[in-house]
Amino acid sequence: MNTKQTKVTAGFALETRFALQPVTASPFRANFESEFERLKNRLLAETLGQAERPELKVPLRRAANDAAALAWVTFYPLLVFPVLFEEKSRAAVRQAAKQARIYAHSREIIAA
Repeated sequence: MNTKQTKVTAGFALETRFALQPVTASPFRANFESEFERLKNRLLAETLGQAERPELKVPLRRAANDAAALAWVTFYPLLVFPVLFEEKSRAAVRQAAKQARIYAHSREIIAA
């Protein structure tokens, strides 16, 4: 146990203030978002134009939104999005085809 008691007097100086002017990233991000949306809409329109069946519209839109959400959290969303969208759209087409086969098979079972 420390038995010595030393008094320390506190001395305060004048308050120091800094003149800061924050730079907002809003305009850049807004431009980036609009460019990203244009890319997303263009790729989606191309893919929807190539789709043979009209029932693929909803899964392909969902694939575009999923790919956009995943790409947006990366450092380079404009570079990552096209590949992600291609991958997601292929998976959506496969899933829709699988559902169509199951539906057709179920109808055959019910009819029998």
